[in-house]
Amino acid sequence: MTAILGPASLLLIILAGYLFKRFGLFGAKDYRVIQTAEFNVVLPGAVVYSFATNPHDMSYLWLSVFGFCCALIPPVLIYLTTRRRNVADRAFLMLNGAGFNLGCFCFPVVTSFWGAGAVVPAAMFDIGNCVMVAAGTNVMTQQLLHIQPGKTLAEQHAGDAPTLPCEKPKDRDAKRLARRAFAKNVFKSFFGSVPFDTYMLMVVLMAANIRIPDWIATVTQPLSGANAFCSMFMVGMLMDLPRDRHDVKEVLSVVAWRLPFAVAFACVAWFLLPFTAEIRAVLVICVIAPIAIFSTLFTDKVLGNAKLAGFSLAFTAIIALVMMGAAHALMGV
Repeated sequence: MTAILGPASLLLIILAGYLFKRFGLFGAKDYRVIQTAEFNVVLPGAVVYSFATNPHDMSYLWLSVFGFCCALIPPVLIYLTTRRRNVADRAFLMLNGAGFNLGCFCFPVVTSFWGAGAVVPAAMFDIGNCVMVAAGTNVMTQQLLHIQPGKTLAEQHAGDAPTLPCEKPKDRDAKRLARRAFAKNVFKSFFGSVPFDTYMLMVVLMAANIRIPDWIATVTQPLSGANAFCSMFMVGMLMDLPRDRHDVKEVLSVVAWRLPFAVAFACVAWFLLPFTAEIRAVLVICVIAPIAIFSTLFTDKVLGNAKLAGFSLAFTAIIALVMMGAAHALMGV
């Protein structure tokens, strides 16, 4: 019961954020204040605290590779199999149908199941996952669907076509400028993400066998404690119920994509990966995790519809909570 109450409380925090907005205590756009703090201060602090207080083995980088593959495969397949849908629907599916909410949702769950040590393999899995959810999936979506960075699809007058129009440069100078713009966008997307930069710094320190000082752990401990609350409360603030049948269809489409992938990746983690039963069990929980918190950010920037992404996150969180409890009971670890 205790193992379920921890993650279940996250759903209550989402509900609280939603009710605060519905009763007028927060405005429709006030979630962006917490969003800025979460992605630039709170979540990076939680990552640093995790690395500062738990030993990380270099061999665990294979967990990062697995996490990267699990976050990469779904958006590629979604892109290849949705060519008849319009660009807005494809973008929503690619941004929300892949990636995992680990730091804000999965870490409390695995801690409830197996103690604080279980955060270590989950954090190593999250390094690979973060490469995609913190920047990679957004860059891939923009490039494959020809979405211009910095503008929503409405501002780009997107229609019912599967992708936006794309005029390829013909002369040499134009091609060079296009390549430079692409490289700049990729660099900015990755290294402009504070959580991604933090993870990369932690990996460098780990590879160099440099121990993070205890005072840094002390400073970042409050941020680690605030991470789950800030992220879930933000989701509640930006969340709204589906407006029409089309929104309901979009949410169900996301769930229909995520569930088979979750089962497939869980089977790979449990039956095929060469790690101890405890580590494989943690990975099973990781691949069941709900939509990444970053998806709400990128959906807001690309579609201007973070509310539906927030509802999708909350809905998949409920499903994930049930599946995590069932998986924990079945694995018996």
